[in-house]
Amino acid sequence: MGLALFALGSAPALADHHGGASHDGDAEMTTQAETTETVTVGGAEMLPTRNIVENASNSPIHTTLVAAVAQAELVETLSGPGPFTVFAPTNEAFGLLPAGTVDALMQDAARAQLAQILTYHVVSGAVDAETLVGMIEEAGGELTLTTVEGSPLVATLDNGAVSLRDEIGGVSYVTQTDVPQSNGVIHVINGVLVPEPETAGAGDR
Repeated sequence: MGLALFALGSAPALADHHGGASHDGDAEMTTQAETTETVTVGGAEMLPTRNIVENASNSPIHTTLVAAVAQAELVETLSGPGPFTVFAPTNEAFGLLPAGTVDALMQDAARAQLAQILTYHVVSGAVDAETLVGMIEEAGGELTLTTVEGSPLVATLDNGAVSLRDEIGGVSYVTQTDVPQSNGVIHVINGVLVPEPETAGAGDR
């Protein structure tokens, strides 16, 4: 299956300084650090005492991601001490992929490929939104992040929102920032990030 099929183009996210997340398809970025209210994702409470997998499992807009993490046998890894920064695609983001793509990736034969894609959404360390924006600005507006998968991911700012460009040119936007975890932080995104097809399974980056 060609990974080039995963290229996504999404409308830019706009900074939202009023608290609360947008889940109606509009790309608005919510910075949770700006409010003392309890952080919720998809209406579900996210507890900072829970790890990434536990909180994601409680999110009604991340059921596809949670199922994929289990199928890729990454539950133990993402439940570990980390810390990790996870750019977490929503169910809607997975739904933007070509028909049949998710089903194909959830087959046992595609487990390595699925794990590669999922770990491409993870960066070592707990990087909150303020720090990430500062790093982007310090880098001159374009920051290259090295993912746990090993491939680079380019972060930029677009109208105050963080955009992420993957290796095949797909662009996704952070729609909700700073969801605290006991082992890191989650930033919700509106697309699925994909590394270069020819690097699939490479272990000598």
